[in-house]
Amino acid sequence: MKNSEYRKGRGAQKYVANKFMQYMHESRDDFLEFCRVEGEEAHRSRTNYIPIFPKTIVNKVTSPDVGMKYSLNPYQGCEHGCIYCYARNTHEYWGYGAGLDFEQIILVKKEAPNLLEEKLKSKNWQAETIVLSGNTDCYQPAEKKFGITRECLKVFLNYRHPVGIITKNALVLRDLDILKELAKDHLIAVNVSITSLSEETRRILEPRTASIKKRLETIRLLADNGIPVNAMLAPIIPGINSHEIMDMAKAVADHGALSFGYTVVRLNGAIGAIFTDWIYKSLPHKADKVLSQIRSCHGGTLNDSRFGIRSKGEGKIAQHIHDLLRLARHTYFKDKELPKLNKSLHATYKNGQMKLF
Repeated sequence: MKNSEYRKGRGAQKYVANKFMQYMHESRDDFLEFCRVEGEEAHRSRTNYIPIFPKTIVNKVTSPDVGMKYSLNPYQGCEHGCIYCYARNTHEYWGYGAGLDFEQIILVKKEAPNLLEEKLKSKNWQAETIVLSGNTDCYQPAEKKFGITRECLKVFLNYRHPVGIITKNALVLRDLDILKELAKDHLIAVNVSITSLSEETRRILEPRTASIKKRLETIRLLADNGIPVNAMLAPIIPGINSHEIMDMAKAVADHGALSFGYTVVRLNGAIGAIFTDWIYKSLPHKADKVLSQIRSCHGGTLNDSRFGIRSKGEGKIAQHIHDLLRLARHTYFKDKELPKLNKSLHATYKNGQMKLF
């Protein structure tokens, strides 16, 4: 039974202080009691969208173990509310908290398509895959309202530039028309995140994401339309979804995924305290065991920043996870491979016309 304090429909269960800010605020018990008596909300639960105006939109990824060189994020913050999300910490750079602020205050980059076009037209730019959602999901609920991701995909198509997508939202199918055009020239790959096959687990881990059924259907429809799909079985959380590894791998393979990637959960920065508060409220009977097993994968701590180890973990539990994933790859993906994206076309489209020589 979940704790009575559990906030349904959100991942984080509290606001947390921003470590970069000089001052912090807290909700005192007398204030909360006043709100209860008066029938008022102590905190607004609706999502706020705030436009921001960055000068650039393509980010160079310098971390050696991330698996991408460039990323583009149309939105900062993410209403999906995944409790484990590493991107929560980045919300502090914008002056907000990594807890509920991350899910309720969404920063919107309306100029992203224009900034992207400027980048792709730059004389010094050479084609390299740019991944949409390197930080936050480009198909989160805000996309339905603003359509920035779709406009960016049009730019990629116009300039015949390779693009990757990471998402856990079936809204990606809205843009199937553009994706099919990109796929004709091998310019697109979509990464669909599958964290569990249990809807109950999905609802508490990732409260505002597409259902597991819809995500598997999304993989199927993308694959049927010739769009290569990699499934992200991430993160693997010992004691929560680690027992589902083989079943998840089989499910995504059966629906048409050509490969899969994974990470072992790590809870850096503010996420450790946010996750700990969440699990004691949502899964109190499992909390101690899960936290202990996560620590055992990261040298006795929830906070692991070691390149090459931080996303895979170490120790007996991590090794067991690695062995299961290796078996899953051998069993369900033995003769499958995600094709490399085409970087050869962009140079001829950079100036809007084909080169003669």
